[in-house]
Amino acid sequence: MFENIRLSFQGIWSHKMRSFLTMLGIIIGIASIISIVSTIKGTNDEIKNNLIGAGNNTVQIKLEENGFEYSVSDGTELPFGVPEVTEKVKKEILELDSVENVTCYTERKNPEQVFYRNQSLAEFAVRGIDTNYFTTNGYIIRTGRNFRTDDLKRFRKVLIVDDELAENLFPGESPIGKVIEIRKVPFTIIGSVKKAGKFQPRISSIADYKAYTTNTPGNLYMPKACWPVTYFYDEPEHVIVKAVSVDDMEAAGREAEKILNATISPKQTALKYKADDVLKRAKDMQNLSEASNKQLIWIASISLLVGGIGVMNIMLVSVTERTSEIGLKKAIGARKGAILWQFLTEAAVLTSTGGLIGVIAGIAMAQVISQVSQVAVSISVPASVAAVLFSMAIGIVFGLLPSVKAANLDPIEALRRE
Repeated sequence: MFENIRLSFQGIWSHKMRSFLTMLGIIIGIASIISIVSTIKGTNDEIKNNLIGAGNNTVQIKLEENGFEYSVSDGTELPFGVPEVTEKVKKEILELDSVENVTCYTERKNPEQVFYRNQSLAEFAVRGIDTNYFTTNGYIIRTGRNFRTDDLKRFRKVLIVDDELAENLFPGESPIGKVIEIRKVPFTIIGSVKKAGKFQPRISSIADYKAYTTNTPGNLYMPKACWPVTYFYDEPEHVIVKAVSVDDMEAAGREAEKILNATISPKQTALKYKADDVLKRAKDMQNLSEASNKQLIWIASISLLVGGIGVMNIMLVSVTERTSEIGLKKAIGARKGAILWQFLTEAAVLTSTGGLIGVIAGIAMAQVISQVSQVAVSISVPASVAAVLFSMAIGIVFGLLPSVKAANLDPIEALRRE
């Protein structure tokens, strides 16, 4: 075997130009497939990161009414049969193998009767949060301080703002100490938070902007204990769970959703907790982007077929050129199997070399595509290895006919030829 490989490389080097032209179809086909696969993988990774966010394995589990997010407003009554999320329920969720942390919150979107001085505030959200909220969501204190246990016990009317609201409401100023009035109750801002290692989705088109960008003026956070001071007692809550890893997000959301729905009264049929299946959304978008790219792979595969036919043609020529050599080997005792394996090895080495060059060219092409079109690419090692093995298989398949022809040559007739 090793001798056949050595002779194969010797033959390739002896006919450099012919060998290169023979491999060209294989090189082009493999390079095209590698660059397309790299683009698909890069796009899929980007979609997943854009939707999930780097290192933020949180899943929103929101209360829905007939398929739409349920929200309490000032003029509505609280629904029956939907209790607050108790510590016992949170502990049950935390015991799940896929869950690292859990938090609950109540919310008012675009609340009324919220003022800073004489300015009415709108288009933001007020949230009543527990002590795990910032930790679960990956927020860190930017300025001021966090809520303390004493704040909750004494029902202190304090607020924390996120960096979006701080920048929108207090541009160039510190928000600490500012007083915001919520339904005629004054609350003092004691701190501001920001996302730790905030992830910015890569936007390369209008569709990406619409899919990934959320323009929110920000959020006000108050201790959950103070929520009834301005709003209702025993309001239904939304839940956020932090999964152990990205791959655990689907299981964490599904299992926590099941636990939460078990707390709702059987008589309540309109309201159910529903986990936001971010991974499914990512997969749907990935499948959409892959559909057109897979067609390109099939088109690129045609060049591999052409390359395989070229290999067969050259190997048939090689058999004709080396008829006397084959006859001499048979005359001194070489068996059909030895002749067959020699020519198959030559074909496999020829196409494998072309496949290896094609992989290198494909990686280089993918990087060029990334720089020119600003499309994310990610090199797939399994795809690269499979490409080389596939090119070797092409050599074996298309080299089989010439190899069989060489093995079946009559040694006397072969020696008569010049």
